[in-house]
Amino acid sequence: ISSSSRDGNSRISVTFNLRRDIEAAANDVRDAVSRITDRLPPEVEELEVRKQDSDARPFMWYSLMSDRMSSEELSDYAARALVDRFSIIDGVASIRIGGERRYAIRIWLDPRAMAARSITVADIEGALRAQNVEVPGGSIETPDTQIVVRVERLFADPESFERLPIAQGESGHIIRLGEIAEISLEAENPRTLFRGNGNNMIGLGFIRQSQANSVQVAHDVAAAAERIRPSLPDGMSLIVASDDTVFIEESIREVWRTLFVAATLVVLVIYLFLGSFRAAIIPAAVVPVCLIGVFAALAVAGFSINILTLLALVLVIGLVVDDAIVVLENIQRRVDMGEGAALASLRGGRQVFFAVIATTAVLVSVFVPLVFLPGFIGRIFNELALTIAVAVILSSFVALTLSPMMASKLVKPSGQARGPARWVNTVIKR
Repeated sequence: ISSSSRDGNSRISVTFNLRRDIEAAANDVRDAVSRITDRLPPEVEELEVRKQDSDARPFMWYSLMSDRMSSEELSDYAARALVDRFSIIDGVASIRIGGERRYAIRIWLDPRAMAARSITVADIEGALRAQNVEVPGGSIETPDTQIVVRVERLFADPESFERLPIAQGESGHIIRLGEIAEISLEAENPRTLFRGNGNNMIGLGFIRQSQANSVQVAHDVAAAAERIRPSLPDGMSLIVASDDTVFIEESIREVWRTLFVAATLVVLVIYLFLGSFRAAIIPAAVVPVCLIGVFAALAVAGFSINILTLLALVLVIGLVVDDAIVVLENIQRRVDMGEGAALASLRGGRQVFFAVIATTAVLVSVFVPLVFLPGFIGRIFNELALTIAVAVILSSFVALTLSPMMASKLVKPSGQARGPARWVNTVIKR
């Protein structure tokens, strides 16, 4: 437990270990806070308990800027006209306004005027609490309807606050707030200011719902922003300031590029030695089969497609074809010795069975211990380790089952090889 305090604000951070359920922990903290609320000073505002997790951080920011409006006007417009329209988008949990400057009535007291009239700060505070209230006025009931009556507060602008009575002077004169203070409509927090490109600006931070697809939510938000832009006031613009999904989409494109390059190189290398594109298809077919199985395993484990899992997929592309190449080469060797393709596939797969299993066991034994690392390091790397281990296990299974079946139909003697494969085989024999 740690705490930090500054003028007008105090924050207490409670950190739990990874074995603790975060929802249950948050509820326990709320219960503990509620038990001491009545012992806090009356000046303390309502306490707020928030979870600090990855889903509570905005994954994209839009900037609302204007060359004609102030930051207060931008904040008011965003809160009234934009937040609700964006909040109804599927996958959006909440919207955070960055650099917000909400309107507030600020009262600047004059100590000399207060001393001359024997008025204290407590007197002013008491008058504000007693008179600046909005109370229910009961209801009007008829046999068919019921109308709720509300007593509207009398103080809503600086001019009305100036007329607020504070006390009665010795001569019977009513001392009003405007006599002892300057009242203005300003920002609630004047210390906050957000500007960009020389213009006033505020930020709209989008927080996605748990398990929501960030890329899809970003596309939906962009579509909604396009519909909103024509209705914005003159001089106001809404632009994308930050978008984490750009890196996610680029990572996905990089995985597809790597897959394409790996499959192409596998086909070319196998064709270079065997002279048959039909045989080269066998190792190339292992890649999509293993990736589909990895995605299924990630879904069962509750993992998402993120930077670590994509990194693992890029790493295993070169590993998943190894077992299939070993099995294919052994089958090709037996076919060259005169065995039929079906018999060579059966015996060739059995002959290298333990070699493939041993290779897979070695690779898995390297990555699986990462799953048991404690703390945050273990939480980060267990997805990467599990992805690689599952891909390698699936590759050995496919190499010992699917590869011999395909080889029995596609493999032919290398003596019939043509083109580059014949030249490579000649060089190897020499």
